[in-house]
Amino acid sequence: MNINKAEFVTSYANFKQIPKSDRPEIAFSGRSNVGKSSLINKIFNRKNLARVSSMPGKTVTINFYSLENIYIVDLPGYGYANVSKSEKKKWGDLIGGYLGDGERDLALVFQLIDMRHAPSKDDLQMLDFLIDSEIPFVVVFTKADKLKPTQRKERMESFKTEIPCFEDITYVEFSAVTGEGVEEIRGIIEDVAQDDGETEADTEQPQTDYNGGFLTPNKKI
Repeated sequence: MNINKAEFVTSYANFKQIPKSDRPEIAFSGRSNVGKSSLINKIFNRKNLARVSSMPGKTVTINFYSLENIYIVDLPGYGYANVSKSEKKKWGDLIGGYLGDGERDLALVFQLIDMRHAPSKDDLQMLDFLIDSEIPFVVVFTKADKLKPTQRKERMESFKTEIPCFEDITYVEFSAVTGEGVEEIRGIIEDVAQDDGETEADTEQPQTDYNGGFLTPNKKI
């Protein structure tokens, strides 16, 4: 897979506007300011594929990017405090509508959490929803470069009690600054795309063992 071929397709501000899936989709989810746009740009080796908003919480759209035989889906950031109730409702309608659509070909969700802080109430609600809905997911702990080694170790230890079912969750530690975690995430994306393109006659290829996050024992990718 040529990761550099990712291209913006379109944005939707209303879930009802989104057409039915015609290929597998990999979604990126996380609260505002978690570093989602920076992660997407880093993963796909582009400076402005996903635009970094100067007004957190104000961009309420689902953005679709094509990458060979899959779609990359950028869900709107949630949880920003300084927005109206109507804006928060738009987040809920868009994100909930998309993730709750059982007919979508949603292959995987990358759920982003800021490594520096305990998961927010919204983060935990999202994780609970993914687990209860049996949607495959991988947690990405962002902004790893912002912590000193000792602080980082302490935070990763704290996540074991802060995140439900942590022992069964697959996770990646990521930094858009240093590039840590980039190849791991790319490998997972390629595995999903490869799984879709395989036939019974295909020879088996070694794959990154993400296996849908909570469905397998905890491991750091």
